[in-house]
Formats: sequence, structure tokens, C-alpha cells
Amino acid sequence: MCGRYVIVSKVEVVEKKFNAKSEAIFEPNYNVSAGAKAPIITSAAPQKIQLSHFGFTPSFAAKKTYILNARAEGDHNLENRSDFTGAKGIIKKPYFRRAIRSQRCLVLADAFIEGTTANKLDEPYLVYLKDKNRPFAFAGIYDEWKDEHTGEQHHSFAIITCPPNKLMTKIGHHRMPVILPPDYYNEYLNLDVPLSDVTSLLQRFPADQMNAYKISPAIKSPKNNSKEFIEPVSEWIQPEKELKITNQIDLFGMGDSNAKRKRENDIN
Repeated sequence: MCGRYVIVSKVEVVEKKFNAKSEAIFEPNYNVSAGAKAPIITSAAPQKIQLSHFGFTPSFAAKKTYILNARAEGDHNLENRSDFTGAKGIIKKPYFRRAIRSQRCLVLADAFIEGTTANKLDEPYLVYLKDKNRPFAFAGIYDEWKDEHTGEQHHSFAIITCPPNKLMTKIGHHRMPVILPPDYYNEYLNLDVPLSDVTSLLQRFPADQMNAYKISPAIKSPKNNSKEFIEPVSEWIQPEKELKITNQIDLFGMGDSNAKRKRENDIN
């Protein structure tokens, strides 16, 4: 699954990367969690960056829900085999079958936070794309729900997940979010694209283009939302050269002194 993620890029950087204008200024969020507002780009307005609530509520729901993830395989691959290549059952799930056809979105992120399957966020990792490849986009679905009692309009989204790649398997987690390469953004949002072509995009991202390191379990609390909580406390999953490590840390606003101190602590 993917229940926490990071979006800290400046608005103008996000706008340039996705060739879209933001409706509102959004603050850096180092710990996006259920219910938080975060930027997305929808199939209905692909040139606009909008804020929506993380945690999907379909329009037909009796009450507000917070569904964070939608499985690409639906009810297939319940054992979460990493080598699964079968049908994308999301198209048949009652909660998601309309959204995957007509309400798709890009969920904008700089990294995501994942724990092990056994210990969850008591053993968390920050997972990112190499070579300063950020911000990037998760494949998502969105909807709008109306509270019949108050008239409140609630906009929300979920992140689509898929079987793990080798990096996520090393971490010890059985799922991962679908990360879309930039060349797929337009195709994913285009409602004229055949559904079979859309579901073919819901694949695991290459492990050799990603990396991860352990962070503090304090990230488990949504209240802990600053860069100190995504600083490394242990080793990188896939070792990188010293310069590369420093550059990756700097992506999230941490200086060389932090990187040096971190490496010294690992050695000692």
C-alpha cells in the first residue's frame, strides 16, 4: 500500500514539470496522510493543479470514507505475488470501476514513505527516485461526494497500487504505488484512450531507478511533519557513491553536514 508520501517541491517547480497551473498555493508536506489536502491533476482538467483530500470517497457512498489505495489487480493476486502479470481487476471493483474509466488523476509527489509488511510504520523507509527525478506522479483515481445533510462537496483521491519491485521486496513490503513515467502522463489522463491501454500502464516502476533509506518511526504520527522526520537514520537499501548520496539528501533540503554526520554514525 501507500499510506504516506512527501510533496515539498515549490509550486512553480511543479507547474513547470507538469505543464499545469495551480489553483492554490500548497505548503510543503513531509508526511501526507489520510484526510490531508494534496495536489492532483485530473482527467477533467489536465492543465490545472487542484487540491484534493487523500482518502477516496465515491460519489455514491452513504458516508465519507478514506480509501487510500486501489489495487490494480482488484481481487486477483490476493497473495501479492511480485511476478503477477495477470488481469487488472480494478475495472470490476464496484468502488473503483467508474473512476478508473472516467475519473483518473496524477497524484503529485517527491517521495513516499513505506514500512515493512510485518512492522508497518514502526520500521519506515523513505523511497525516492534516483537522479533528482522529482516531482513525479502516482497513478490515481478521484471523485466528488456530497454530504446530504450539510451540502458539503468533498473532493478526494486514492493512489493505485501494484505488486512490489525488487527494491520494495528488499524493504520487506508486499505492495507499491504505481509510479507513472512522464511519457505516460497524457495517456493516463486521456479519457479517449482504450481502457485496456490505460490498465497496461499500471505496472511496477523499475527498481534500479529507485532507492530508499530508513527514517525515524516518529513519522508514524501525522503531526510529525517537517524535514527532520525524513532524514536517514540507517543505511541506503541500494548503496550509492558518496557524492550521489549527498545530492539525494540535498533534494529534501538537507545539507552536506547532515550527510557527513549520517555516514560517520553508520561507520561508528
